[in-house]
Amino acid sequence: MYKTTTYTSILYLCARNTDMKGHTIGELEELVLLGVGSLYEQAYALTILEAIKENTQRMLDVTAIHAVLRRLETKGFVSSSMGGATQERGGRRKRYFRLTQDGIHVLDEIMNVRSALYNKIPRMIFSAN
Repeated sequence: MYKTTTYTSILYLCARNTDMKGHTIGELEELVLLGVGSLYEQAYALTILEAIKENTQRMLDVTAIHAVLRRLETKGFVSSSMGGATQERGGRRKRYFRLTQDGIHVLDEIMNVRSALYNKIPRMIFSAN
C-alpha cells in the first residue's frame, strides 16, 4: 500500500511568468511556502518547522528550513525582516518571513496543477478500492 504524501520527485514549473527569479520549486519548498503563508505574521524558521512536522509528520531540523528559506528568498517567493530582540531568546532577534506576490502566484499555480490532475482521475478508481 502506498503512503499518501506529496510527490517528492515532481518539480513545479512556473515558466509562464518570466519576471520570476526562480522557475521551479520542490516538495519541501512548497511545504515551507505553505507554512509561511499559513503562519502569516508569525512565520519564522522554528514555527514553520513545527507547522510542517504537525501537518506532515516529517522529521526535519531547523537548519533544513533555514536553507529552504534562503533559497525561496533568492527566488523571490518570500521576503524577510528582523523582529525585535526578546529576553526568552537571550536578546537575539527572529527573522520573520512573508509570501511575496510571486510566492502567492507559485502556490496558486501548484494548486491549479494538482487540482486539474486530481480531477482527471476516473471516479471508478476510488470506488474500486
